[in-house]
Amino acid sequence: MESYATAQQVFAAGLVFARLGAIVMLLPGFGEAFIPPRIRLSFALALTLMLFPVVVRGVPAIPADAAGLAGAVIKELFIGLLIGAVLRLFMSSLATAGEIVSLQTTLSFAQTANPTQAQPSATLGTFLGLIGMTLIFATDLHQLFLNALVSSFELFPFSRAVPVADAGQLAIQTMGRSFALGLQLAAPVVVFSLVFNIATGLVGRVMPQFQVFFVAAPLSVMLGLSIFALSLGTIGMIWVDRYRDLIGTFAPR
Repeated sequence: MESYATAQQVFAAGLVFARLGAIVMLLPGFGEAFIPPRIRLSFALALTLMLFPVVVRGVPAIPADAAGLAGAVIKELFIGLLIGAVLRLFMSSLATAGEIVSLQTTLSFAQTANPTQAQPSATLGTFLGLIGMTLIFATDLHQLFLNALVSSFELFPFSRAVPVADAGQLAIQTMGRSFALGLQLAAPVVVFSLVFNIATGLVGRVMPQFQVFFVAAPLSVMLGLSIFALSLGTIGMIWVDRYRDLIGTFAPR
């Protein structure tokens, strides 16, 4: 390799590839389960070759022993998995919203193969997940992803210790905010379901002989899905804005 690159350059490129490879394997849109791992790793390698001249500064010297070398690689893998996992966790807000809407409209048993999770999930959750994936590329959020990759080397330089406690706190906060956002996105359907169930309960009490279930079930599905469809544009705009704010923690403007 000395004819093409020095040992220090190979070591630095290996550290950059370890971090970028871990991020790309989890990054929404680029690291989906239906994309072959070889394609994802090839994309990470191409990013490494492009970003190496930009982020090579600050790379420490080659460790004297194998333990130090392994520790440096594991550290970069951990940082990459941290960033990728946080960005991936926020996608669960759409799945949560879809599950809540499915429960409120009695469609929770309708399962569809979810290409983003490689497992069946509620049909509305799968639908929202695909919409979120489309919005990522339609609103150029994927460019902010790439900006976050470069900024990660400033937030977590090679010489800095891994902030394990801060990483755990960030993951917990992201999961909490994702669940809260999912509930907020499904709030119109939740409010409708609450009012509708109270109304049908009152009708059942006033008219015991009336077959409430056979009338209420179709109406619950049709009206619930209608409200969901009307609020779909607002759901997309709010989710994109919240996701952009999350990415801003890794890629400050």
